[in-house]
Formats: sequence, structure tokens, C-alpha cells
Amino acid sequence: MNDLASIAAMLAAARPRAMAALLRHFRDLDLAEEAAQEACLRALKTWPRNGPPRDPEGWLIFVGRNAAIDVTRRRAKQTALPDEDLISDTGDAEAAAVESLDAADYRDDILRLLFVCCHPALPATQQIALALRVVSGLSVSEIARAFLVGDDAMEQRLTRAKRIVARERVPFEAPGAAGRAERLAAVAGMLYLLFNEGYAASGGEAHVRAPLCDEAIRLARLLLRMFPGEPGVMGLAALMLLQHARTPARLDAHGAIVLLEDQDRARWNGTMIAEGLALLDKAMRHARPDPYQIQAAIAALHARAARFEDTDWAQIERLYASLERVTPSPVVTLNRAVAVSKARGPAEALAMIEPLAARLSGYFYFHGARGALLRELGRLEEARVAFDHAISRARTVAEAAHIRLQIDRLTAGAPDGAGAARPP
Repeated sequence: MNDLASIAAMLAAARPRAMAALLRHFRDLDLAEEAAQEACLRALKTWPRNGPPRDPEGWLIFVGRNAAIDVTRRRAKQTALPDEDLISDTGDAEAAAVESLDAADYRDDILRLLFVCCHPALPATQQIALALRVVSGLSVSEIARAFLVGDDAMEQRLTRAKRIVARERVPFEAPGAAGRAERLAAVAGMLYLLFNEGYAASGGEAHVRAPLCDEAIRLARLLLRMFPGEPGVMGLAALMLLQHARTPARLDAHGAIVLLEDQDRARWNGTMIAEGLALLDKAMRHARPDPYQIQAAIAALHARAARFEDTDWAQIERLYASLERVTPSPVVTLNRAVAVSKARGPAEALAMIEPLAARLSGYFYFHGARGALLRELGRLEEARVAFDHAISRARTVAEAAHIRLQIDRLTAGAPDGAGAARPP
């Protein structure tokens, strides 16, 4: 467990809780963020040599606390941190420090912090962006991609959000019952974006960042305990579970993308699927459909199909049409078009997505889906151009390799169906 990849995954899972505890203790966004970053850098330096600690979160909190104190001391021209070896050999002192920082079980602090970031003083888009940055540690570029905006625009949005938090003196405490209900939609939105970031892994070479998906599901379950009768939270949790259940089959042994039609469904996580289907059925009994429930219903149709050929594409297309009415979006229309291509053919699907070109010009899946539809229609040169656009917008090695394979098949004249508009 001393290799850098394992340590990086461990840090990605531990950092959100450490950040939450540090922020609640120091009540300064920039200071807590700097301290968490410093702790992660020290971990990358010492853990490969000494091995990861028994409690990675406790280690990060302890070292981050010292780093924050050091920043405060430097500002006052006082003493600095002890040497690295002294910090790394603290032993049981870490547990005591964590206890003093968070006597109320720091492992649930992250959910508290979500509600803090979603304070009503912040506009909704700033709430979610701030939570993704502060709680989940996503980069500005990753958050910008989630919102389909430029890096500079997102940087400005985050800066404004932090200024509002400071100006309004937002308390770093859990809100009461009324405050939680008021911020529920923003928290749910943040968890959904967190899950999608892990599911699509826009920031790294791996196509799936499972720890982010696992964390989003964990938080959704906590949220469900707070709002056990809220069908929207049930639908959100069901959607995550049903999607994440396919993760073991989404990449082959070499890390290449496996499309939905080619996935070994025996590798899908049956326990997750059963939990997701049960939550969806419970949510639908409330007769209050929302976007999360509709998307979960689409995922459920895939999960219930024993083979790809058994998929009810007509019903999936109807559900996407419902989703379009509830939350109009070019990405929703793109996904609906993929269902239309399966149910009624590529010509109608292509006609649906052509008007989306301007709004989705930077979206990898738009160009990939368009190329696949053009290839089905025999418009091979146009398909090649679309695939070239897709490969230039690939965010991961796996995405780029997948499009290269489509170009190779195009050159060889091998027929193939339209690829999914969303990650498989």
C-alpha cells in the first residue's frame, strides 16, 4: 500500500473529512484549504517512505492543524512547524488531537459542511461550486467542466463565494431543521455533481474515480437518514447506486472503455442494484416525480434488462422526454437522441442533435455520439471529422483510446452502433 497510486486514492477519500474538521475548527475557508493541501503534500512525501498511518483522516487533521497554526504563527512572525520526522512519529498523539478537534465524531463533519457551503446567502451555482471545491477538493478546471464554463469564470465564481461567506459571517455550524430543509436541493445537487465527477473522472487518466462515487453514495445515505420521507433524496440515492453498480464492467483489463452493449452484466453489483431498485420503488410510491427519480428510472430499465437486446428503448426515450420537460438541457436532449437512435433509427436521432452543436461544441460525448450516428448512416467522412473533434476534447486516456478505436473501425469499414452520450 506504499505505491503512489494507492496513497493518492487514500488521500482522495480522506481529504474531505479532514477539510471539514479543519474548517469547523479554524472557521477560515482559505486557511483550512491551505492547511489541508499542506497536509496532503506532506503525506505524499512521508507515506511512501514510512507507510500510511492507521487512521489517514486523523493524520491529515493533525498535520493540517499544525500547518494552520504554523501559517498563523508566520503571519505573526513566530515559530514554525517541527521537523517532518517529528510530525510523522507522533503515534497516539494524532488520536488525541483529532478528539480535541472533533469530539462529535469528525467522520460526519463533511455532511455538516455541505449545509454550510449551501448557505442561502450564496447563489445556487456558487453554493454547489464552493462545496465541490471545499468539501470534495475538486480542481477549478474539474468544477468548470461540470458547469460547462471556462476556468477563469469558475475561479471568479469561487472567489465571490468566499467573499460572501466572509462578509456574511456564515456560521460554520450545522443548521437547524428548517435550515437543512431550505438547503436540501443545493446539497443534493452538489452530491449529484460529486458522483458524476467520480463516474466520468474528468480530471485524471483513469476513467472512473470510484472513491468519489463511494463518498457521494455514503453522503446520500446520511442525507436519507436526515430526510427519511423525502422522495427526492431516495431517488438521488437510487440513481447513484444503479449507476455505480455498473462500474466493475465499465473498463476492461487494460483500462479501455467497455460500452454498455458490450458489458458483462454478471459483473454488475447485484447488491447495489437491489438497494437502488428498492429505493426507487419507495420513492415512486410518493407520486412526486423529480429529475433524480426520472434518471433513476432510466438506470433501472438498464439494470432490469438481462441482455442489452432486452432494453426497453422506447420507454427510456419517453422518460428522457419527461426529463426534458422538467429540466430542459442540451445534454438531456443528447441522451434522449441516443435512445431514439435505438428505438427508431439514426436519422431521426441525428436530426435531434444537430441543433445542439453550438451549445455542446466542447462536449466530448456530443461529438462521439454524432460520429457514431453519421457512421451508421454511411456518411463516413463526416463521421471521421466528428470523431476528430471528439478525440481533441477527450478528458482521459481511456476516452481518447475509445475514439481511436472508432476511427480504426471506420477505416476498416466495420459496422457499429451509436455510442452512449453519457459515460457507459
